[in-house]
Amino acid sequence: MVDTGIFERITKRIDSYRDEMIGLQINLTAIPALAPDNGGDGEHAKAQFLTTVLREFGFNNIKEYCAPDERVTSGIRPNIVATIPGKNRDKTVWIMTHMDIVPPGELNLWDDDPYKGYVKEGKIYGRGTEDNQQDLVASIFAAKAFHDEGIMPETSTGLVFVADEETGSKHGLTYVLENHPDLFKTRDIVVVPDFGDTEGSAIEIAEKSILWLHFKTTGKQCHASKPSLGRNAFMAASHLIVKLKELSHMFDISDPIYQPPESTFEPTKKDANIPNINTIPGEDVFYMDCRVLPIYNLSQIESTMRNMANEVEQQFGVSIKITPVQHVQAPPPTPHDAHVVSALRHAINTVYEINAVPVGIGGGTIAAVFRQHGYQAAVWSKLDQMAHQPNEYCLIENMIGNAKVYAHLLLQKS
Repeated sequence: MVDTGIFERITKRIDSYRDEMIGLQINLTAIPALAPDNGGDGEHAKAQFLTTVLREFGFNNIKEYCAPDERVTSGIRPNIVATIPGKNRDKTVWIMTHMDIVPPGELNLWDDDPYKGYVKEGKIYGRGTEDNQQDLVASIFAAKAFHDEGIMPETSTGLVFVADEETGSKHGLTYVLENHPDLFKTRDIVVVPDFGDTEGSAIEIAEKSILWLHFKTTGKQCHASKPSLGRNAFMAASHLIVKLKELSHMFDISDPIYQPPESTFEPTKKDANIPNINTIPGEDVFYMDCRVLPIYNLSQIESTMRNMANEVEQQFGVSIKITPVQHVQAPPPTPHDAHVVSALRHAINTVYEINAVPVGIGGGTIAAVFRQHGYQAAVWSKLDQMAHQPNEYCLIENMIGNAKVYAHLLLQKS
C-alpha cells in the first residue's frame, strides 16, 4: 500500500525539478567518463562533480569504494554510494546506475558536439544522456523530493553510481560486491535501470551468457603475386568466420522469454593486418560476440569453436589462437514473482498505467553480477533505446516519469 496523498506531494515536487534535472544532465554530459579500455581517463572527474552535487542536495551519508587502476591518472575507479534512512531500516531500495559512457563513435554522424548537451523538442541530446544519465538523474531527484518535502521514505534509500559498467564491471560493481559484501542484503530491493523499452513494459529478470572471443590466425607473409610462398592468414580466418556460422544451427534451442529467443554468434571487430594491397598477410585478428541461452554451458561453445578452428588450421596450414575477452556464464534468473518484480510492476502501473511483464534479454547488464552473488535484481527503465547511437538523447518526460516510479518504490510498505 502507498499513501496516495504523500505520493501526490512527491510527484508534484519531482515535476518542479524539470529545469534542474535538465541542467544536471547537461553538466554531466560535459564530463566524459570513458574507461581506459575506450581511450579515456576513467570516471574520477565525473564522480567528484556528482559527489559535490549530492552534498549540495542534502545527501549526508556518502561513501566512495575506489577500485585501484594504475591505467588512469587518479589511480582509482570510484564507486559512489549514497544512503538515506527510512522508516524500515532493515530493508533498502537500491537504484544502481553507472557513470561511465561509451565513445561517441563517428563524429560526422552527430549533429553537434556529443559532449555538449542541449535540449530540442523535449529531448536532451549528448553522449550518455540516456545511457545511463537519464536514470542516474531520475534516481537522485526521486530521493531529493523526500528530503525537500520533509518526508521519510517507508524503506531506506540507496543510490549507487558505479564505474566500469561499459567494459566489464571489474572496477565497478564486481569490485564493490567482492570487497564490501555486507553493503547489500538479500531481502533488499535492487533495481538496475539499464534496459527497457519505449513503453516501459519490460522488466528484465534473465540474461543470456556472454562470450567475447579474440581469434588470431598466424600464417606466412609473402608477395601477393606468389601466394604459394606464403599461407594467407586473412583467407583462413575468413573461412573460419563462415564455418562459425554453423553454431546457430548446432545450438538452436529457442526460449520465448528472451529477446531474441535464440543464441546468437556474430563476428564483429576486425583488426588491421598489412597496410598494402600487394602483400599476403601472415597474421589476421578478428573478434566474435556470442550471446548464449543459459541452457548451454559456454565450455560447450568454446570446445566446438576449437574443433572448427582445428579443421581450418589443417586446411590452410595456419595456426589459430582463440582467447576469451569476456566469459560470463549466466547466473540463475530472478524469479518472475520476486518482491522486486511485483514492487516494480505496482509502481510502473501507478505512474505509466501499463502492466509491465518480466522478460529475458540477449544483452548483458550488471544485474547479472548481482544475481551471481545471490541478489534478486531486476532491470527496468522507460527509454527510447538510444544507447550507443549517434545523436543519443533522453526524453525529458521519461526522466521525470522514471523518477516517480522510483519514488513510488520508496513509499511501498513491506
